[in-house]
Amino acid sequence: MYKNILLAYDGSEADQKALLACKELANWSSANITLLSVSTNNYHVSMEIVGGFVTQDEMEIDEEAQREILDTGVQSLRSGGYNVTGVCLRGDPAFEIAQFAKKNNADLIIVGHKHRTNWAARWWGGARSKALIELSHCSVLIVILDEAA
Repeated sequence: MYKNILLAYDGSEADQKALLACKELANWSSANITLLSVSTNNYHVSMEIVGGFVTQDEMEIDEEAQREILDTGVQSLRSGGYNVTGVCLRGDPAFEIAQFAKKNNADLIIVGHKHRTNWAARWWGGARSKALIELSHCSVLIVILDEAA
């Protein structure tokens, strides 16, 4: 059924739950797994608004932390005998995930999602999830983690 699974992964609690779901699906279908971590440039915009700036060193530290989180997820899967690779990208998460999935023939994208009780968080976070679904060429599995959990 699924031969190339793409897991959008940032190490969050919701993505840890998605990682478990990914393991189950990969066991069932003997799929290859790609963990994809996408860092955004959003903090650059907010820093410009308040008159601050982000140095090259700060961006490199962010990328190093992103790589460490991704490597931990990759090692977790490899230790279980899964065929997995890890990739880090920078840009708009929905666009980068959808574009990477298409270029690499993914037939399933898995993302973790944490329900928000705050209306502003629901409004802001919901647009990104919807964008991924609209941009994707393949099925998208959303693994839910309740905020209360």
